[in-house]
Amino acid sequence: MTEVSPTTIAERVVEAILAQKLAPGERLGEQALAENFGVSRTMVREALMQLQARGFVEVQSRRGWYVVEPSAEEARDAFAARRIVESGILAEAGRPLSRVIRKLREHIADEKRAIAGADAATRAFLLADFHVCLADQMGHRLLCDVLRDLTARTTLAATLFQSKHEASQSCAEHAAIVEALEDGDTPRARQLMLDHIGNVEQALQVDVTADPTADERLRATLSPVALPRALR
Repeated sequence: MTEVSPTTIAERVVEAILAQKLAPGERLGEQALAENFGVSRTMVREALMQLQARGFVEVQSRRGWYVVEPSAEEARDAFAARRIVESGILAEAGRPLSRVIRKLREHIADEKRAIAGADAATRAFLLADFHVCLADQMGHRLLCDVLRDLTARTTLAATLFQSKHEASQSCAEHAAIVEALEDGDTPRARQLMLDHIGNVEQALQVDVTADPTADERLRATLSPVALPRALR
């Protein structure tokens, strides 16, 4: 049995975010986490501080720990970072070994089975994990942790802003990327990845290019209330 540490607790929380089992704004009780993992609250607090440093949780005075709710601007930044990292991973790719393609196709087969089944958490996790799996299989292991965190950030945004991007569409786009890699067409694979990330971002039900400033929000808050004519 694997020994539980603050790092393993933190990773389990990130996995729950990727599986969309933890929603933005959800409370993370120290005692509940301690009982779940069979550890002390001190260890749980260390894990939560790790997650805070990674930008996944925040502590609210006298209220406790909560999963962050990314702003539209933060969502835009996370998607932009993913485009840079993932297009970079594919930019230097040559024709991958057959073992790499086999692993990626196995992952897509798992995605399809999860989509056909009723396990929404497994489906969400696998669709997000495809990108980490791709980095790993392409030999960019140092970027796996970075990409896992970025993918978890965009998953929080997709949950918060109620993404309309269908799971089956994501799976099909993943399959097209792998097909291009199998053909040795790196530029096409890179463009398909950029298109895929853009499609996911555009499916968010928010204008991620124009988050209102504090002044704009204040002006909107203090604007006159539109009262019925009889009450004017």
